[in-house]
Amino acid sequence: MNRLLLLIGTLFVVMGCTTLPSDEALFTRFDYCGRDAMFDREIDPAGEYLNPILAGFYPDPSICRKGEDYFLVCSSFSYYPGVPIFHSRDLVHWTSLGHVLNRPSQLRLEEGLRLSGGIYAPAISYNPHNDTFYMITTAVDGIGNFLVKTEDPFAQAWSDPIPLPKVGGIDPSLFFDEDGKGYIVHNDAPAGVAKWDGHRAIWLHYFDPATDTTFGEKQVILDAGIDPATKPIWIEGPHLYHINGRYYLMAAEGGTSINHSEVILSAERPEGPYTPAPRNPILTQRNLEEQRADKITCVGHADLIDTPEGDWWAVFLGCRPYEGEHYNTGRETFLLPVEWREGYPVILEEGLQVPLTVKKRGLKPTEEAFTGNLRYSTDFSEGLSHHFLMLRTPQETWYRTTREGLYLRPTHRTIDHLSNPSMLAHRQQHLAFSAETELRFAPTEGAIAGLVCYQRETHYILLGKTLREGTPQLVLMRTEGGHKEELTAITLSEKEAAKPLLLRVEADGATYRFTASIEGHELLSAVEVDGRHLSTHSAGGFTGAVVGMYTALGN
Repeated sequence: MNRLLLLIGTLFVVMGCTTLPSDEALFTRFDYCGRDAMFDREIDPAGEYLNPILAGFYPDPSICRKGEDYFLVCSSFSYYPGVPIFHSRDLVHWTSLGHVLNRPSQLRLEEGLRLSGGIYAPAISYNPHNDTFYMITTAVDGIGNFLVKTEDPFAQAWSDPIPLPKVGGIDPSLFFDEDGKGYIVHNDAPAGVAKWDGHRAIWLHYFDPATDTTFGEKQVILDAGIDPATKPIWIEGPHLYHINGRYYLMAAEGGTSINHSEVILSAERPEGPYTPAPRNPILTQRNLEEQRADKITCVGHADLIDTPEGDWWAVFLGCRPYEGEHYNTGRETFLLPVEWREGYPVILEEGLQVPLTVKKRGLKPTEEAFTGNLRYSTDFSEGLSHHFLMLRTPQETWYRTTREGLYLRPTHRTIDHLSNPSMLAHRQQHLAFSAETELRFAPTEGAIAGLVCYQRETHYILLGKTLREGTPQLVLMRTEGGHKEELTAITLSEKEAAKPLLLRVEADGATYRFTASIEGHELLSAVEVDGRHLSTHSAGGFTGAVVGMYTALGN
């Protein structure tokens, strides 16, 4: 009899394990849909494209080419996995290849690390002499400057980090010359004492591809900027090119806000001396009319790429504010053709606006979209896609995907702290969007799970289900500057608490509207919340807002 009971119990566990009581939160689906008016325009998909080409928080783009294949990477800061990487055949339509830094041995974003720390300004390059791709970057507050490499970027198996202890500062970029020699350029403090706030310099190191080390004496090749007499700030994000017998040093200047710009110089040797182009900057949106349609700001941090046909293009970051300097989408990736004038490239003539619609021949649309009014939906039955991010490197496994959906296990790590909470989020890619998820959750006392719009640990909005003194509740809270305000608390009946809960947000600029329903019955009716605190302008830092699923044992 005891053996029979044991057998029955075993079968119950094996066959019915997903229905047993659990403190996990189950999210059965997630849907995201963009509704930006600027994207509602007719274009010829074979000969035109829309800017930005990567909408949402995809800053500091860098690009390289092997044959007809283009590869692009962006900054990820303290989000994990690190450094999103994309592939394209036409520079416009991109397919995600996942992330360069996709395992803990490559990227240790420890608890306590600020969100705008982590990985800065990755640069990707291809060395035809050894048929190898390199990604070089800075782990701020971590190991500093390092590189990883691979012979096959499609395989998602880049090497573990190779430190570069002699390369200081930030924003390193690796350049391989036609003779196989390697060079690293980067931003760092000037030689001697800085003469004003923001006084920086561009340094050059020699790099040996055989040993993956630097050698020889480092040297300053650009001090302060193109005109030191004007006390320029934050010369950074440098790239080195060898084009038509001359060397070109391109860099960002003016800081990453509205005075951001791109400048260029040339020389006969990699070491210089470098001469500024007769027309600088070669890209900026500063000094334009404040009240302009289709406003783009903060453009800069560019990288140049040639096509097999000999045309030149530039990728760069920019921002789309909806009110003043508020932009919740973060810094995005744009693309423009490059013209050559007087021996120098020009990305955009000063005084002109970055166009949203651009003509380009030979476009090859793909199924995966990263711009326009895209829609993304998943039931998690095929696992977790590359669209989702988490905060910092996970210290333990707190999520799993099944045919039923995504399970998140609540922990004591919350989004209020610099930790690795049980949160998986999708970038906010539009000024106007909707996102929704269906939640099944039987919380323990104080636990919470729901839909979160998150900018950083001190700036977010959370709509979730919780248990307070034995009573299940639906709560809506807004946190700004660490001050938490509960906007709504609705008691759920026993019957309501047992059913799936549909959570939804619809945003339009600064206005975020939250709704919640059970089987079509509305519990929360379009409560409006001011979302300006989710903008980089309000919250600070370098990241954009994300929206996703979250749970914790307390919040």
